[in-house]
Amino acid sequence: MDNNSFDKQNQNTEQGQYQQTYQQPYQQQYQQQPPYQAGDSGLEEPVSFGDWMVTMLLMWIPCVNIIMLFVWAFGSGTKKSKSNYCKAMLIWMVIGVVLSFVLAGTFATIVASILQSEGIYY
Repeated sequence: MDNNSFDKQNQNTEQGQYQQTYQQPYQQQYQQQPPYQAGDSGLEEPVSFGDWMVTMLLMWIPCVNIIMLFVWAFGSGTKKSKSNYCKAMLIWMVIGVVLSFVLAGTFATIVASILQSEGIYY
């Protein structure tokens, strides 16, 4: 056996050991996770098209939309995707209200400044 073939065999053995060493924790990590449990499978299913249509219809009705967003966002019998959607909508509504107050205050300040500089407002 020549020296060159011995080096290749030794190199392949070392690579095999390294691959085995690094692959074992990686494989064990995913093997140790528990399988998907279907206990709450009713809440994990996707929301149907008809349910989304009703949801969007209710979102057009003033005051009812806010109440229903809270019910769906924090209710225990709501599907996860619908609950997450409602939580996101509530956060966007809060951001919209805060921005409205900031922009209204800025606009009022600008108008008052213009009126005061014209001598209309004292």
